Amino acid sequence: MSRPRPAVVRPQRLAFAIAALLPFGTAFAQDAATTTAEKEAATLDTVEVTAQRKVENIQDVPVSISSVSAEKLDVLGSGGNDVRFLSGRVPSLNIESSYGRAFPRFYIRGLGNTDFDLNASQPVSLIYDEVVQESPLLKGFPVFDLERIEVLRGPQGTLFGRNTPAGVVKFESAKPTRELSGYAQLAYGTDNMWNFEGAVGGPLSARWSARVSALYQRKGDWVTNTYAAGTSDGFEGYDESAARVQFLYEGEAFEGLFNLHKRHLNGTARLFRANIIDPGSNNFVPGFDKDEVSVDGQNFSWLDTWGGSARLRWDFGDLSLYSITGYETAESLNRGDIDGGYGAAFLGPGNSGPGVIPFASESADGLPDHKQITQEFRLESDYAGKFNWQAGVFYFKEDITIDSFNYDSLAPGNPRAGHAVQEQENTAWAAFASGEYDVTEQLKLRGGVRYTQDKKDFSASVLEAAPFGAPVGGPYRVSTDVNDVSWDLSAVYALNDDVNFYGRVAKGFRAPSVQGRLLFAAPTAPNGGVSTADSEEVISYEIGVKADLWDKRARLGFNVFRYNVDNQQIIAVGGGSNIATLLNADKSVGQGFELDLEAYLTDSLLVTLGSSYNDTEIKDANLTVPGCGGGCTVTDPLTPTGYAIDGNPLPQAPKWVHNLTARYGIGMGEGAELYIYTDWAYRSEVNFFLYESLEFRGKSSLEGGLRIGYAWNYGDYEVALFGRNITDQTRIVGGIDFNNLTGFINEPRTVGVEFSAKF
Repeated sequence: MSRPRPAVVRPQRLAFAIAALLPFGTAFAQDAATTTAEKEAATLDTVEVTAQRKVENIQDVPVSISSVSAEKLDVLGSGGNDVRFLSGRVPSLNIESSYGRAFPRFYIRGLGNTDFDLNASQPVSLIYDEVVQESPLLKGFPVFDLERIEVLRGPQGTLFGRNTPAGVVKFESAKPTRELSGYAQLAYGTDNMWNFEGAVGGPLSARWSARVSALYQRKGDWVTNTYAAGTSDGFEGYDESAARVQFLYEGEAFEGLFNLHKRHLNGTARLFRANIIDPGSNNFVPGFDKDEVSVDGQNFSWLDTWGGSARLRWDFGDLSLYSITGYETAESLNRGDIDGGYGAAFLGPGNSGPGVIPFASESADGLPDHKQITQEFRLESDYAGKFNWQAGVFYFKEDITIDSFNYDSLAPGNPRAGHAVQEQENTAWAAFASGEYDVTEQLKLRGGVRYTQDKKDFSASVLEAAPFGAPVGGPYRVSTDVNDVSWDLSAVYALNDDVNFYGRVAKGFRAPSVQGRLLFAAPTAPNGGVSTADSEEVISYEIGVKADLWDKRARLGFNVFRYNVDNQQIIAVGGGSNIATLLNADKSVGQGFELDLEAYLTDSLLVTLGSSYNDTEIKDANLTVPGCGGGCTVTDPLTPTGYAIDGNPLPQAPKWVHNLTARYGIGMGEGAELYIYTDWAYRSEVNFFLYESLEFRGKSSLEGGLRIGYAWNYGDYEVALFGRNITDQTRIVGGIDFNNLTGFINEPRTVGVEFSAKF
C-alpha cells in the first residue's frame, strides 16, 4: 500500500485562504463556478508541515513553528532579494550577513553566530529538501519554486540532529506531479533589476515524472565610487542564476525522488563604508549619502555550488524505510576593502580616506575545496494502534580547505601581502529514536533521544605573513572528539476539535568549533592563534496553545519559553587587531513569547500578525573581550583583560520582532480580481558585537512592502506593481570595529513591475 505523499501546491487548485496570499492573483471572493450570492464565507485551509519528519497539521505539532507558503514567498521576494528577506517575517527570526548574498547568518530566539569565517558553525540548522546544509556558503541557495518554508524554534536535535540547538529553517521544493504544470514570472525594477523564475513539470512515463526549475536575477551597481583612482567605479550589483531538476519514480511499494541543483553568483561583496557612524551615537554622520563611497580596494564575490540528493522510500505495510543521500560542494572567493576608504592617516593630509583610517586593510577568503556527504536511514511505523515510532542512523562527512589573503591597497596594483590556509575534516554519526503514544483521545505524548559522535581534525598554516598577525609557520593542529545525547519530551492536549495545548522540554547540542584566522592573530598567540570553543548544550522549556477560531476564519499560535545554554560558543571579533577568537560563555539565558495569528477580518481581507519578545543575557562574571580599535564608546566595565560582558544581551538578538501582512481583493467580473497587498517587518535595536557601545548598536528597523496586482482568467495571468522597503529606510545593520567607525547598510527601496503566467 502506497502512503500518501505531502500535498503538492498546485496554484489552480488552491483554496481561497491560501490563495489570498498569491502574487499570481488566484484569491477571489468567490469560486469560479459560483455567483456572488452563492459564495460561502472564507475559511482558512489546513496547513500541513513535516516538522516531525512526517506530514501533520501544524496545529497538532508540539513545537513553536511558522510555515511560509510559496505564494507569500513570491510576494516577499519580488524585489530580487536573497534569503535575508525572511528576516523578521516570522517570530524570533533574524538573518544578517557581512558577506552580502553569499553567507547568511541565522538567529532564532537570539541564538546564532556572528562568526564570519568560512569554517563557522551555526546553531540554526538549514535543511533543504531533507539534506542539511552545514557550510554557511550553502545556506544562501536562492528561494524559488518552493512548496513552503518551515521555521522550527527551539532545539530540534532528536530528529534533525546536526547543530540545531536554536532551531531549524526547513525548505521544501515543489515536487514533480502527474499533471503537466508550470509557471513563468518576469520582473523589472529600479537599478536595472531583472528577476526571472519559472518551472515546468509533468509525467515522463507511467512511473516517472519530472520538474525543472530555474532562476535568474541581476541588478546594476547603485553605489558610485567617488575615488577616481579606485579599482572600480561602482558597487552593489550582482548576477545570479540557479537551477533545479527533479525526477520522481512512483512504484507499487517504492518511491524515489532524485534532485540535482546548482547555483552561480557573481557580484559585489559586502560594501564597507568608513566612518559613517557619528561618534557618541548610532546615527549616520551628517551628510551621509548611501549612493556614494570612496574606496581604493577591490570588491567582488563569486560563488559556485552544486549538489544532489536521492530520497527513497520502501513501503512494507505498517512500516516504511527511508534512505536520504546527499552530496554538496561549494567553491568561492570573496574580496573586500575592509577599511572602507582609501589611503591611511599616516600618509599625511590630503591622502587619507573619508575620515581617519589608522591603517589600510583589504582581505579575501576563498573556498577552493569543499565536499559534504550525508546519509540517513530511517524506519517509521504506521500502526493502527495508539503507539507509533521512528528510528534511524545518520552519517555526516565534510572536508574543507579555506584560503585567506591580505592585500596592500597602498601599493600599486594592490599586491598580496599575506596568505594562510585552513583545512578541516569533520565526521559525525548518530543513532536516534522517537515515539508517540495516544494516552487518550485528547492526550498525546511524544519523546525522542539521539546519540551523536562528532570528530574534527583541523590544521592551519601561515604561508605568507601579513603586516599584522601570526608569522610564517604551521601547521597548527587541533583535534576534537565528543559524544552527546540529545532528547525531547512533549505533550499535546486537545481541549476540543479546535484548541490544542502543548508543552515541550528539549535538550540540544552543538559540537566543538575550531577557528584559525591566523592573518589577524596575535603574533604571540598560543598554537599560532588557532582557537577552539567546546561543545555547547541548550535546555529549552516551552508551553503554548494552538487554536482554530471563528469557524476556521482565524488561526492562532501562542507560546512562552525559556532556555538555558551551558558553555555557549561565542566569538570575539574585531578590536584593534581585528582578531577572531572563539570563546565559551559559562551560561546564557533567554526567555520570551511568540505569537502567530492569521484571520479573515472580512471575506475579502486577510490579515496575518506575528510577534515575539526575546530577552537574552550572557552570564559569565569572568568573561572579557577586546573593545573596538577605532573611536567607539564602550559602555561595559573595563578590566585588565578587556571589557566585561556579563549581563549583556547576545549580539544580533532583537528583543522585539513584529510582522504584519494584509491583503484586500476586489472582484472585477468573472475570473478577474484587483488586489492590494502590504507587508511590514519590525525589529528592535541590536548589538553588533559582544560588548556594548553607543556606536555599534543598530537602530530599530521597520521595512514595508506594497503590491498592487490585477489577475484574470482565474489567476492564470497577472500583472503587478510592487515596492520593497517602500519608505526607503536606511539603517546601519553591521559594523567593522577594528579600524574606524565602519559600517554596512540595508538594501535600498526597489520599485518594479511583474508579469506572471501559469498553466
